[in-house]
Amino acid sequence: MNMNRVVPILRIFDEAKAREFYEQFLEFSCDWEHRYEPDMPLYMQLSKDDCVLHLSEHHGDCSPGSAIRIAVSDARALQQKLLAKSYTYARPGFNDEMNMVSVTDPFGNRLHFYTAI
Repeated sequence: MNMNRVVPILRIFDEAKAREFYEQFLEFSCDWEHRYEPDMPLYMQLSKDDCVLHLSEHHGDCSPGSAIRIAVSDARALQQKLLAKSYTYARPGFNDEMNMVSVTDPFGNRLHFYTAI
């Protein structure tokens, strides 16, 4: 039996803030979104290259403040690209020891982008 890709579910509370952070700042694309009815909470899938994330406004899906690690080809280059955007709510630093750039979304979820040494 083989295990395949993990798709984390991250809790969100505000669709506009989520789209600003994930789609504009991190440049993920929305693959699909779902609501049981128009005024119900949002559940959506985002992706960028081979990375897939699910975001949920649903109360029972997950807890805010999660942390995930995402392997990238060049964490330092990603950090520089993110800094160049001058995003109001994030100025990601770089952890040389871990070869990693970390950002926190507007809902307290931490995304650690790392390059294996």
